[in-house]
Amino acid sequence: MTAATIIGAGVAGLCVARALLDRGADVVLVDRHTDAGPHACSWWAGGMLAPFCEGESAEEPVVRLGCEAADWWEAKTSAVKRRGSLVVSLARDTSDLARFARRTTGFRHVNGPEISNLEPDLADRFAKGLFFESEAHLAPRLALAQLRASVLADGGAFVQEDADPDEYAQRGLTIDCRGFQAKDKLHDLRGVKGEMLVLSCPDVTLTRPIRLLHPRLPLYIVPRGDCIFMLGATMVEGHAGKHVTARALLELLSAAYALNPAFGEAEVLEIGVDSRPAFPDNLPRIRRDGNLIRANGLFRHGFLLAPAVARMVADLIFDNKTPEVMGETAA
Repeated sequence: MTAATIIGAGVAGLCVARALLDRGADVVLVDRHTDAGPHACSWWAGGMLAPFCEGESAEEPVVRLGCEAADWWEAKTSAVKRRGSLVVSLARDTSDLARFARRTTGFRHVNGPEISNLEPDLADRFAKGLFFESEAHLAPRLALAQLRASVLADGGAFVQEDADPDEYAQRGLTIDCRGFQAKDKLHDLRGVKGEMLVLSCPDVTLTRPIRLLHPRLPLYIVPRGDCIFMLGATMVEGHAGKHVTARALLELLSAAYALNPAFGEAEVLEIGVDSRPAFPDNLPRIRRDGNLIRANGLFRHGFLLAPAVARMVADLIFDNKTPEVMGETAA
């Protein structure tokens, strides 16, 4: 039986563990922390399984590979909702909506009444929008917990340790899925700062992710159920500090208020900051050096691309198939 140690139990590590278990491997997960939590980039994810929307700024592989995500997560967890994605803009920003449409596919144009029908709490606020009907979203924290539970239930083991992948690779097959923590080994990896809020707003009901376009700060808001919403937007080059900036906080809340003024009365439950691991072209990389495989660079597409990256890692190990996103051996 193939045995593998996976360093890092975030979304990438858990997906790789699941993919290897599905192929019959003996899997051990190693992480500094016992459970997923605020320390992990994936804890603060929006959870949008929206490959066509991401095509507005992402490279073609993100769209194509991301189309695998919703089916994969739906098969492994109960965290997925298939309600599509809705993109809107304020009247003064309709040029941004037109630009978004030119750069994407998989949508249909919707007018004001259609937007009101899709989301009654946006009634009479937007005259035009784009509806990406095939897209989905998930609850990241639920998905992480369920995926971890399934890995352990199916024979995977967990070790709490601040591990060095190079040392583990001397003993056997090792996959490094540490995200930005792998910067010490992957010198072309950079951190892209993300800042987000979790709000409670009983006065607003939304059933799908909404993207509000803005020239300076495009906003996304994702419903979590029970009147809870994840609100995010910012991406700043550089390693994240411990706290959100005052400017980001003000702009996020202002954008939410523009979407629906009822968000002005929302309670701020959590404020999060993370460093998303990215390579220069914002595409993931799989690199192999003997017993050591490094899978990294999911950027802001963690839940969207982790299933495809995990599949490629499994194909590399079991079938010696070169991954589409194979990087140079040297780190």
